[in-house]
Amino acid sequence: MLIISWNVNGLRAALKNNFLPFIKRYEPDILGIQETKLQENQIPVEIQNLEYYKQYWSCAVKKGYSGTCLFSKITPKRIRYELDDEKFNGEGRIIQANFDDFVLFNIYFPNGQMNEERLQYKLAFNEQVIEQIECIRQRGTNILVMGDFNIAHTEIDLSHPKANEKYSGFLPIERAWIDKIITLGYVDTFRYFHQEPLNYTWWSYRAGARIRNIGWRIDYCFVNNEFLPRVKKAFILSEVFGSDHCPVGVEIDLVAKS
Repeated sequence: MLIISWNVNGLRAALKNNFLPFIKRYEPDILGIQETKLQENQIPVEIQNLEYYKQYWSCAVKKGYSGTCLFSKITPKRIRYELDDEKFNGEGRIIQANFDDFVLFNIYFPNGQMNEERLQYKLAFNEQVIEQIECIRQRGTNILVMGDFNIAHTEIDLSHPKANEKYSGFLPIERAWIDKIITLGYVDTFRYFHQEPLNYTWWSYRAGARIRNIGWRIDYCFVNNEFLPRVKKAFILSEVFGSDHCPVGVEIDLVAKS
């Protein structure tokens, strides 16, 4: 099963670039996108007519802001669009899909750069995610959390760590939250397979950052330790353009390894 996550930074803009050719080329079984910037009545016809995929949309109350979508060839047993704390549910940031083998979370985590209040919102949102996934995992269910986390975890995950350690996205308190996920028994699948530097998923549009590979790795696929043996590979598709982010993903065995 091929599962891909991509922050498209505006689906209508991505459609003008590479979105449909990307789907045709990779044919993911599940595709989670973030930052759609759409209301449901604004979904383009070419997306509505996309073959083979069930579509699940979570839209922000504010127009042109945030939003997530899940495209799946496999019909989920259950879909949920919110966290347990309703204060986090107006921005269209989360889609939970329950499948036979696992529960998938497609999440566009908040950005904390605006101000201190927004940073605290981000940290509280992140803690709520942990509570929700842990509640499900403790029932014996496997978890896959993917999306734009808006955090670079370690110095290897961005081009200029020293220059950015006082900015949201690389603050110690944000990085400690990813440490916490790992301590609880979740795995950054890309780092499990790839330890080399210079692997990024987001680049500024300014100063030719992408061509120069001056970037950050802030898009992830995490799984619980118990699910890890089913992950065959994890990847970053840095060759795919169409957004300031590139897609990331995993390939998972549907049948447990012996």
